[in-house]
Amino acid sequence: MNEQLLQYLWQNALFRPGRLKTTEGAPVTVLHPGILNPNAGPDFQEARIRIGTTTWVGNIEVHMRTSDWHRHRHAGNPAYSNLILHVVYDDDEPLAGASFPTLELKDHLDEAITERYRQLMSLKAPIPCSARLPQVPALIWKTWLDRLLAERWDHRLEEWQLLWAQSGNDWRTLLYYRLAANFGFHVNRDAFLELALSLPLNILVRHRSSLLQTEALLFGQSGLLHAKNQDAYMQQLEREYHFLRRKYQLVPMEAGRWKFLRLRPSNFPTVRIAQFAMLVHKSLELFARMMEIRQASELVPLLDISAGSYWDNHYRFGETADEAQPKHLGREAIENILINTVAPMQYLYARLQGMQVLHEHSLDLLHSLKAERNKIMGAWQDAGIKASNAAESQALLQLFHQYCSGKNCLRCAVGNRLIRQGG
Repeated sequence: MNEQLLQYLWQNALFRPGRLKTTEGAPVTVLHPGILNPNAGPDFQEARIRIGTTTWVGNIEVHMRTSDWHRHRHAGNPAYSNLILHVVYDDDEPLAGASFPTLELKDHLDEAITERYRQLMSLKAPIPCSARLPQVPALIWKTWLDRLLAERWDHRLEEWQLLWAQSGNDWRTLLYYRLAANFGFHVNRDAFLELALSLPLNILVRHRSSLLQTEALLFGQSGLLHAKNQDAYMQQLEREYHFLRRKYQLVPMEAGRWKFLRLRPSNFPTVRIAQFAMLVHKSLELFARMMEIRQASELVPLLDISAGSYWDNHYRFGETADEAQPKHLGREAIENILINTVAPMQYLYARLQGMQVLHEHSLDLLHSLKAERNKIMGAWQDAGIKASNAAESQALLQLFHQYCSGKNCLRCAVGNRLIRQGG
């Protein structure tokens, strides 16, 4: 037993309601346990409790032991002045002079529920309940996955809104920031975002008709132009960047922000920047086009680009590769961008503009894409849960990161089912 579990049992009325009495013997009827408070102050607000013949409305504090009241220094704290009941597991130390009664729950709990919770917490698997997942009805799974996808996007909305404000509430600039970050994928995501933040979109758009100038701006700002083995292409870029940097008073990044170690050459940041430059060069009204499309098959051509011809036989500046081949972005990378940038961008735009149709587009887009393949999705498949599309894989990633990895089973619909009803 711990306080989190006790709060859960109280919130969901998972106790025997008959013969509840305060520690002074007054009968207690729980009309409403209250609303869980995630912030500082009493654990539950707006509770309704009948004590004897009087109905009380107010706040409730939950502790493992009565003595925790003093241990947590609640006495004298005005935030706890409207307390109508102190709910504890064990009344180990009666509170002298308290203005509220105490209710001990120790003898009113279902031991089977607490035992199922204890067993779940003791499991060491990455997905603690993996062996018991077949016990969960399909309807619970579907409803929970739908909620998890919305939750994942809501978290992104909070994060992206800060960038949106930083962009001056300009949607094209926000898409530019998020596409850039996505081109860095996991390893160079932060560096790519820093690159985009250092180079205003309006400057890039002004020069996007020239691939050389677009590459010069991006590579110059990245700090990666200062390679030892300079060739004619690098010298061209440097000349262009030198002029443009002075014209726009640009400040380049530190080259050390970029990571090459343990990356496949095709994922080197030099190649990804060259591909991003080509996307900027070829794109016209990219935001409007991405917002209106709801099927992956319509969006893939917009992102089907290759780095400039120099990169056919290079992965780094000044180093010729053994074999020459065009550096296509690749289908897997394109789908990653659709899942992690385009669909959430449609969702955010729909939410802030009140456009339900575009919200449906974002869902349609994810449903038209294959489920992601990674280590976490492999763990779900081993547990017998196979995502049929990207909407489900995104929901399962949210479930793993926000619930399974931290064993937040009490907040999980699947965990709730297994703890309450078992197998």
